Amino acid sequence: MNIYGVVYKDQGKIYYFNGKNLKIPNNVTVIVETNRGEQFGKVVKKVSSDEAGAIKEELKEIIRIATRKDYDQYLKNSKDVEEALVNAQNFSDELGLNMRFINGDMTFDRKQLLLNFYADDRVDFRELARKLASIYHTRIELRQVGARDKACITGGIGVCGKPLCCATFLNHMDSVTINMAKDQNLSLNPSKINGACGRLLCCLTYEEDNYIECSKGLPMVGDKISYQGKQGEVLSVDILRRRYKILVDDDVKEVIVDNEKRA
Repeated sequence: MNIYGVVYKDQGKIYYFNGKNLKIPNNVTVIVETNRGEQFGKVVKKVSSDEAGAIKEELKEIIRIATRKDYDQYLKNSKDVEEALVNAQNFSDELGLNMRFINGDMTFDRKQLLLNFYADDRVDFRELARKLASIYHTRIELRQVGARDKACITGGIGVCGKPLCCATFLNHMDSVTINMAKDQNLSLNPSKINGACGRLLCCLTYEEDNYIECSKGLPMVGDKISYQGKQGEVLSVDILRRRYKILVDDDVKEVIVDNEKRA
Protein backbone atom coordinates (compact mmCIF):
# COMPACT_ATOMS: atom_id res chain seq x y z
CA MET A 1 0.00 0.00 0.00
CA ASN A 2 1.30 3.45 -0.93
CA ILE A 3 0.40 6.24 1.53
CA TYR A 4 0.63 9.86 0.42
CA GLY A 5 0.33 13.15 2.27
CA VAL A 6 -2.04 15.55 0.51
CA VAL A 7 -2.84 19.22 1.12
CA TYR A 8 -5.90 21.14 -0.09
CA LYS A 9 -4.13 24.50 0.04
CA ASP A 10 -0.52 25.65 0.06
CA GLN A 11 1.06 25.43 3.54
CA GLY A 12 -2.11 23.73 4.75
CA LYS A 13 -2.53 20.67 6.94
CA ILE A 14 -1.42 17.36 5.54
CA TYR A 15 -4.02 14.61 5.24
CA TYR A 16 -3.07 11.04 4.47
CA PHE A 17 -4.59 8.82 1.80
CA ASN A 18 -4.17 5.31 0.45
CA GLY A 19 -2.70 5.59 -3.03
CA LYS A 20 -3.19 1.87 -3.73
CA ASN A 21 -0.82 0.99 -6.57
CA LEU A 22 -0.42 4.55 -7.84
CA LYS A 23 3.08 5.99 -8.15
CA ILE A 24 2.69 9.74 -7.59
CA PRO A 25 5.56 12.26 -7.44
CA ASN A 26 5.39 15.28 -5.14
CA ASN A 27 3.48 18.38 -6.34
CA VAL A 28 1.17 16.31 -8.56
CA THR A 29 -2.54 17.13 -8.11
CA VAL A 30 -5.01 14.36 -7.33
CA ILE A 31 -8.68 13.70 -6.67
CA VAL A 32 -9.26 12.12 -3.26
CA GLU A 33 -12.19 10.61 -1.41
CA THR A 34 -13.21 12.27 1.88
CA ASN A 35 -16.12 12.07 4.31
CA ARG A 36 -17.58 15.18 2.68
CA GLY A 37 -17.16 14.00 -0.90
CA GLU A 38 -14.46 14.19 -3.55
CA GLN A 39 -11.74 16.81 -3.08
CA PHE A 40 -8.97 18.29 -5.22
CA GLY A 41 -5.55 18.28 -3.58
CA LYS A 42 -1.80 18.14 -4.11
CA VAL A 43 0.60 15.39 -3.06
CA VAL A 44 3.39 16.78 -0.88
CA LYS A 45 5.02 13.62 0.45
CA LYS A 46 5.15 9.86 0.18
CA VAL A 47 5.02 8.22 3.60
CA SER A 48 7.83 5.78 4.36
CA SER A 49 7.13 2.36 5.82
CA ASP A 50 8.55 3.54 9.17
CA GLU A 51 6.23 6.56 9.30
CA ALA A 52 3.18 4.58 8.18
CA GLY A 53 2.91 2.82 11.55
CA ALA A 54 2.33 6.16 13.31
CA ILE A 55 -0.75 6.96 11.21
CA LYS A 56 -3.74 5.75 13.20
CA GLU A 57 -6.72 7.12 11.28
CA GLU A 58 -8.61 5.09 8.70
CA LEU A 59 -7.31 6.07 5.28
CA LYS A 60 -9.56 7.12 2.41
CA GLU A 61 -8.36 6.54 -1.13
CA ILE A 62 -6.78 8.62 -3.85
CA ILE A 63 -9.24 8.19 -6.72
CA ARG A 64 -6.96 9.32 -9.54
CA ILE A 65 -4.31 11.73 -10.66
CA ALA A 66 -6.06 14.98 -11.68
CA THR A 67 -6.56 15.75 -15.36
CA ARG A 68 -6.73 19.11 -17.12
CA LYS A 69 -10.52 18.83 -17.03
CA ASP A 70 -10.35 18.24 -13.26
CA TYR A 71 -8.18 21.33 -12.84
CA ASP A 72 -10.65 23.46 -14.82
CA GLN A 73 -13.44 22.19 -12.55
CA TYR A 74 -11.36 23.07 -9.49
CA LEU A 75 -10.86 26.63 -10.77
CA LYS A 76 -14.60 26.99 -11.40
CA ASN A 77 -15.39 25.73 -7.90
CA SER A 78 -12.89 28.17 -6.38
CA LYS A 79 -14.45 31.06 -8.26
CA ASP A 80 -17.93 30.04 -7.07
CA VAL A 81 -16.71 29.87 -3.47
CA GLU A 82 -15.35 33.43 -3.66
CA GLU A 83 -18.68 34.58 -5.10
CA ALA A 84 -20.58 32.68 -2.40
CA LEU A 85 -18.59 34.41 0.36
CA VAL A 86 -19.53 37.81 -1.03
CA ASN A 87 -23.20 36.80 -1.40
CA ALA A 88 -23.28 35.29 2.08
CA GLN A 89 -21.86 38.46 3.65
CA ASN A 90 -24.34 40.63 1.74
CA PHE A 91 -27.30 38.43 2.73
CA SER A 92 -26.07 38.43 6.33
CA ASP A 93 -25.95 42.23 6.40
CA GLU A 94 -29.43 42.46 4.83
CA LEU A 95 -30.85 40.09 7.47
CA GLY A 96 -29.15 41.97 10.29
CA LEU A 97 -27.01 39.02 11.29
CA ASN A 98 -23.72 39.73 13.05
CA MET A 99 -21.57 37.37 10.97
CA ARG A 100 -18.16 37.80 9.39
CA PHE A 101 -17.35 35.22 6.75
CA ILE A 102 -13.75 34.00 6.74
CA ASN A 103 -13.39 31.45 3.97
CA GLY A 104 -15.16 28.61 2.24
CA ASP A 105 -14.78 25.40 0.33
CA MET A 106 -16.78 23.47 -2.23
CA THR A 107 -16.22 19.77 -2.66
CA PHE A 108 -14.81 18.86 -6.04
CA ASP A 109 -18.03 17.03 -6.93
CA ARG A 110 -20.03 20.14 -5.90
CA LYS A 111 -22.14 18.16 -3.44
CA GLN A 112 -21.47 20.55 -0.57
CA LEU A 113 -20.63 24.21 -0.10
CA LEU A 114 -19.04 24.98 3.28
CA LEU A 115 -18.67 28.56 4.52
CA ASN A 116 -16.88 29.40 7.77
CA PHE A 117 -17.87 32.49 9.73
CA TYR A 118 -17.00 34.20 12.98
CA ALA A 119 -19.61 35.65 15.33
CA ASP A 120 -19.66 36.68 18.97
CA ASP A 121 -23.00 34.98 19.68
CA ARG A 122 -25.08 32.12 18.32
CA VAL A 123 -26.74 32.98 15.01
CA ASP A 124 -29.98 31.75 13.42
CA PHE A 125 -28.81 31.50 9.82
CA ARG A 126 -31.59 29.30 8.37
CA GLU A 127 -32.94 32.03 6.09
CA LEU A 128 -29.43 32.83 4.91
CA ALA A 129 -28.80 29.16 4.09
CA ARG A 130 -32.03 29.01 2.05
CA LYS A 131 -30.99 32.05 0.01
CA LEU A 132 -27.63 30.49 -0.78
CA ALA A 133 -29.16 27.11 -1.64
CA SER A 134 -31.49 28.76 -4.16
CA ILE A 135 -28.41 30.10 -5.99
CA TYR A 136 -25.96 27.21 -5.85
CA HIS A 137 -28.38 24.24 -5.74
CA THR A 138 -26.21 22.17 -3.42
CA ARG A 139 -26.04 21.32 0.25
CA ILE A 140 -25.06 24.43 2.25
CA GLU A 141 -23.16 24.15 5.51
CA LEU A 142 -22.47 27.29 7.54
CA ARG A 143 -19.96 26.70 10.32
CA GLN A 144 -19.41 29.09 13.20
CA VAL A 145 -15.80 29.00 14.36
CA GLY A 146 -14.05 30.27 17.48
CA ALA A 147 -10.93 32.38 17.83
CA ARG A 148 -8.57 29.38 17.60
CA ASP A 149 -10.36 27.99 14.55
CA LYS A 150 -10.30 31.42 12.92
CA ALA A 151 -6.51 31.57 13.25
CA CYS A 152 -6.26 28.00 11.96
CA ILE A 153 -8.30 28.87 8.86
CA THR A 154 -6.77 32.24 8.02
CA GLY A 155 -3.20 31.33 8.97
CA GLY A 156 -0.46 33.81 9.85
CA ILE A 157 2.92 34.11 11.53
CA GLY A 158 3.42 33.26 15.19
CA VAL A 159 5.54 35.04 17.79
CA CYS A 160 8.33 32.56 16.94
CA GLY A 161 8.46 33.92 13.38
CA LYS A 162 7.15 30.73 11.80
CA PRO A 163 3.74 29.91 10.22
CA LEU A 164 1.07 29.10 12.80
CA CYS A 165 1.19 25.48 13.98
CA CYS A 166 -2.60 25.19 13.83
CA ALA A 167 -2.59 26.21 10.16
CA THR A 168 0.18 23.83 9.12
CA PHE A 169 0.68 20.52 10.93
CA LEU A 170 -1.63 20.33 13.96
CA ASN A 171 -4.52 17.96 13.19
CA HIS A 172 -6.20 18.62 16.52
CA MET A 173 -5.90 21.23 19.23
CA ASP A 174 -5.13 20.10 22.76
CA SER A 175 -6.51 21.89 25.77
CA VAL A 176 -4.09 24.62 26.92
CA THR A 177 -4.21 25.99 30.48
CA ILE A 178 -2.51 28.82 32.33
CA ASN A 179 -0.99 26.22 34.66
CA MET A 180 1.21 25.08 31.76
CA ALA A 181 2.78 28.53 31.58
CA LYS A 182 3.31 28.44 35.35
CA ASP A 183 4.84 24.94 35.17
CA GLN A 184 7.33 26.21 32.59
CA ASN A 185 8.23 29.24 34.71
CA LEU A 186 7.10 31.67 32.01
CA SER A 187 6.07 35.27 32.43
CA LEU A 188 2.28 35.48 32.59
CA ASN A 189 2.32 38.56 30.36
CA PRO A 190 -0.44 37.95 27.75
CA SER A 191 1.74 39.36 24.96
CA LYS A 192 4.28 36.61 25.71
CA ILE A 193 2.05 33.56 26.15
CA ASN A 194 -0.89 34.32 23.84
CA GLY A 195 -0.90 33.44 20.16
CA ALA A 196 -2.30 35.23 17.12
CA CYS A 197 -5.79 34.06 18.10
CA GLY A 198 -5.57 35.83 21.45
CA ARG A 199 -5.66 32.50 23.30
CA LEU A 200 -2.84 30.66 25.06
CA LEU A 201 -0.09 29.39 22.74
CA CYS A 202 -0.67 25.83 21.50
CA CYS A 203 3.07 25.15 21.82
CA LEU A 204 2.77 25.34 25.63
CA THR A 205 1.59 21.73 25.41
CA TYR A 206 4.61 20.46 23.47
CA GLU A 207 7.08 20.22 26.37
CA GLU A 208 4.70 20.24 29.31
CA ASP A 209 5.44 16.61 30.23
CA ASN A 210 9.19 17.26 30.17
CA TYR A 211 8.85 20.31 32.40
CA ILE A 212 6.74 18.38 34.90
CA GLU A 213 9.30 15.56 34.95
CA CYS A 214 12.27 17.94 35.31
CA SER A 215 10.59 19.95 38.08
CA LYS A 216 10.36 16.94 40.40
CA GLY A 217 12.46 17.56 43.51
CA LEU A 218 12.87 21.28 42.74
CA PRO A 219 11.58 24.02 45.08
CA MET A 220 9.42 26.92 43.93
CA VAL A 221 10.41 30.59 43.84
CA GLY A 222 9.78 32.08 47.27
CA ASP A 223 10.13 28.80 49.18
CA LYS A 224 12.02 28.95 52.48
CA ILE A 225 14.52 26.10 52.63
CA SER A 226 17.56 25.11 54.63
CA TYR A 227 21.03 25.42 53.04
CA GLN A 228 24.08 24.17 54.95
CA GLY A 229 22.32 24.66 58.25
CA LYS A 230 21.06 28.15 57.40
CA GLN A 231 17.64 29.39 56.32
CA GLY A 232 17.39 30.75 52.81
CA GLU A 233 14.83 31.88 50.21
CA VAL A 234 14.64 30.56 46.65
CA LEU A 235 15.13 33.43 44.18
CA SER A 236 14.92 31.62 40.82
CA VAL A 237 14.57 28.12 39.39
CA ASP A 238 16.05 26.74 36.15
CA ILE A 239 13.79 23.76 35.56
CA LEU A 240 15.43 22.14 32.54
CA ARG A 241 18.97 22.46 33.97
CA ARG A 242 17.62 21.33 37.38
CA ARG A 243 19.24 24.06 39.45
CA TYR A 244 18.07 27.02 41.51
CA LYS A 245 19.45 30.09 43.24
CA ILE A 246 18.94 30.75 46.93
CA LEU A 247 19.59 33.83 49.06
CA VAL A 248 21.39 33.01 52.31
CA ASP A 249 22.65 35.80 54.59
CA ASP A 250 22.69 38.34 51.72
CA ASP A 251 24.70 35.91 49.59
CA VAL A 252 23.30 34.19 46.46
CA LYS A 253 24.12 30.50 46.15
CA GLU A 254 23.41 28.21 43.18
CA VAL A 255 22.24 24.68 43.97
CA ILE A 256 22.31 21.82 41.45
CA VAL A 257 19.78 19.10 42.15
CA ASP A 258 20.87 15.50 41.53
CA ASN A 259 18.66 13.74 38.99
CA GLU A 260 18.33 10.86 41.41
CA LYS A 261 16.33 13.14 43.70
CA ARG A 262 13.36 13.13 41.32
CA ALA A 263 10.35 11.82 43.20
